[in-house]
Amino acid sequence: MIAEGLVDLARQMAPHARMIAAGGTDDGQIGTSFAKVVGGIEQADLGEGVVLLCDLGSAILTSETALDFLDDDVRSRVRIVDAPLVEGGVAAAVAAEVGGDLESVVRAARSAAGAEPAPSTNAAESPPPSLVTRTVTLVNKDGLHARPAADFAKLASTFTARVTVNGKDASSLLAVMSLGLTRGMTAQISSADPDGAAAVAALGDLLESGFGEE
Repeated sequence: MIAEGLVDLARQMAPHARMIAAGGTDDGQIGTSFAKVVGGIEQADLGEGVVLLCDLGSAILTSETALDFLDDDVRSRVRIVDAPLVEGGVAAAVAAEVGGDLESVVRAARSAAGAEPAPSTNAAESPPPSLVTRTVTLVNKDGLHARPAADFAKLASTFTARVTVNGKDASSLLAVMSLGLTRGMTAQISSADPDGAAAVAALGDLLESGFGEE
């Protein structure tokens, strides 16, 4: 089923995020089950909120119906998000993995619908002198593909300083992946925040390490 496959994929990048697959009918066929959606919400809800991602219109209708049957306090912290299922699911999982609150996870999922295209140049234009900047050449075989990009975004999210990589938000998985950076290309990590130097240094070190890849 698509839902199980998405959870398996997302867990490769966000192994500790709580994710429940609620796809398919009660008899294991393609479709949507009211009971599975309600059960999934109950399993996922630890009191901090639940984000629902749906693939088809029928799944959205079933989810909306399920919300009507929830207690008011539970329903108040459930969000049905209109976002691409795979990209939105992975982005939401990474946001949850680093401790993002409900609205942060919702924003991460929605960002999949408006991810900007990769720039045509190898690196971003030179930043103003006031920025703390470090330029690193990628050394790992596949560059910033899905798993390294997730590790990079998760590390960036642990800092309060805002950091960019080639002009993109370093804490956004989809923004980092949209750069299309491969081995031998350069990443320009920058921050204008007063405490951004530590974040820039840590992210630069991570890129130079090659993420443990050959």
